[in-house]
Amino acid sequence: MWIPIQLNEHSAEPLYHQIEVQLRALIVSGQMPEGTLLPSIRELAQQTKCSVITIRRVYQDLENEGLLRTRQGTGTFVASVDDEARDRQRRSAVLEAMESAADAGLRGHFSDEELLAMLREVLRRKRELTGEAQIPSGEGS
Repeated sequence: MWIPIQLNEHSAEPLYHQIEVQLRALIVSGQMPEGTLLPSIRELAQQTKCSVITIRRVYQDLENEGLLRTRQGTGTFVASVDDEARDRQRRSAVLEAMESAADAGLRGHFSDEELLAMLREVLRRKRELTGEAQIPSGEGS
């Protein structure tokens, strides 16, 4: 099975973290439903051009979070994720990304108002690209 993971070798983020974040997002979003068989550690290492140790760490971290389960001799599968855990994971992923964006903005000495304006602009552009309607304030949370 091929997994759509994009790695940036020039990023300050370690490769294992980039893979983990993207794999978590695929699982939490439901793009990889419960029971999906993941590639073997060796196969994913070849696909991503990184070490077996890196992929083993990703699989172990996600298994510790309850997102994956490994059956000896059978493989690694997406685990059942209840709605509350899925929502918690989704929220956590977005908060982590927003914290990184806030860190970058603060390092650039932008005001809160400037950062919020940038976020609104990014959201507007993304919604235009996807054809998604804007969600009024207070909804969707």
